[in-house]
Amino acid sequence: MESFINTVNGIVWSPALVYLCLGAGLFLSLRGGFLQLRHLKHMWQLLFQPKDNVTGVSSFQALSMTLAGRVGTGNIAGVATAITFGGPGAIFWMWMVAFLGASSAFVESTLGQVYKEKINGEYRGGPAFYIERGLGVKWFAWLFAIVTIFSCGLFLPGVQANAIATSMENAFGIAPAISAGFIAALLSFIVFGGLKRIAAFTTLVVPFMAQAYVIFSLVIVFMHVDLLDDVLVLIVKSAFGVDAAFGAIIGLAVSWGVKRGIYSNEAGQGTGPHASSAASVSHPAKQGLVQAFSVYVDTLLVCSATAFMILITGSYNVVGPDNAPMFIGLKDVATGPAYTQAAVEGLMPGFGQAFVAIALFFFAFTTILSYYYISETNVSYINRKLHRPFLFFILKLFVMGSCIFGAVKTADLAWAVGDIGVGLMAWLNIIAILLLNKKAFLCLRDYEKQLAIGLDPVFHPEKLGIKNANYWVGERAEEIRDKERAKLNSGSRQDLEGNVLNVASGN
Repeated sequence: MESFINTVNGIVWSPALVYLCLGAGLFLSLRGGFLQLRHLKHMWQLLFQPKDNVTGVSSFQALSMTLAGRVGTGNIAGVATAITFGGPGAIFWMWMVAFLGASSAFVESTLGQVYKEKINGEYRGGPAFYIERGLGVKWFAWLFAIVTIFSCGLFLPGVQANAIATSMENAFGIAPAISAGFIAALLSFIVFGGLKRIAAFTTLVVPFMAQAYVIFSLVIVFMHVDLLDDVLVLIVKSAFGVDAAFGAIIGLAVSWGVKRGIYSNEAGQGTGPHASSAASVSHPAKQGLVQAFSVYVDTLLVCSATAFMILITGSYNVVGPDNAPMFIGLKDVATGPAYTQAAVEGLMPGFGQAFVAIALFFFAFTTILSYYYISETNVSYINRKLHRPFLFFILKLFVMGSCIFGAVKTADLAWAVGDIGVGLMAWLNIIAILLLNKKAFLCLRDYEKQLAIGLDPVFHPEKLGIKNANYWVGERAEEIRDKERAKLNSGSRQDLEGNVLNVASGN
């Protein structure tokens, strides 16, 4: 089974997918005039806008839910794995994937908003929705939905649970079986509470843990600030094969950097649009820009924090193409969170391993919640036709079962299965957003025009020639009319009260 999974993984993650991810990010960046730089300040401002109505979640809640998926095992164990097999240069390519992928995140999240629907009182959207309504290819939409249900509901949760169990065993000696049971119990309590409970939990946990982790890593970096220049030079040289020690693995640096970069920040993978579609905003581009910013938070902050800790302390191992060690940093340490734990523990004995384990628990657990929500959204999509409510209960059992299985299995098998899920989703979604990018950039230009004249942009798809945006021309239009009526009625009441007061005072 392990041999079969590794073979499939090699096919899915062929060089073609690596080039597709980088090429798509570059194309969309050029098409959008590098919006990820032009609108950086505005992205920050949008984070704190209140939600547009009572149904959805706020932009900040949607960002937290998305970061719950983006900030996870990939930021700690994934970075260590990328360095192990791709050398320090893999970090540079993770940065490149983040920078170029921010435009991909904008396109997919904007499309998610354009074609979202309201199902059972909650906003739902994602690639399956925009593939069906934007491209008009239902079989492609169903294929993505089914692949995503298996990837996020069955394949990927096990990776996160495995990292939690491994780090807890390293730090506290807790048996993986105990960790598995605790994860499943906590998960069941939250997912049975619905979207609002997931949003509330991630909004509370993710910003706090991300800030604490970055601040902690900065302390370590400043303790060794004299080595930072050498580390940055090493990363850049290794990325292009200039460094003598790592020149032979430049191809692996690109491959592992891109693979782990996408696994970490998920730009272009198709996961981000699910949470972003739940946001209540007046224009799809708002949430597209917020989600572009989330890619920076994930990779340029959290992943970089892990990379600097590992490289500054020399707590890593690099394996060459022929499996011969090219650099020996740690002996007898399995690839994954143990590298990061060892790096921190070496500087802060008795505290480092525990801190990384706790941070990883919250990062990975919120990612599991994100995976569940993504799977549930795609079950909602196919259930519009099947009408089988019990599918949601089965999904909950699958996700909890995946966590239990992944927690007690080897890390290599868990990562290989997870990579297949990420790769399949990336193939399907990147093709879709390349075909639909014109509609996303129509939204961007419309948003920029309204912003330029001092308006709070409002989306009217019919004016842009965008069809099948049913929410925006149906329910959303009715919501706007209701607000306008309320304002008129409020104005009329104020006028009437004023007239009454005037009469009473004799005016």
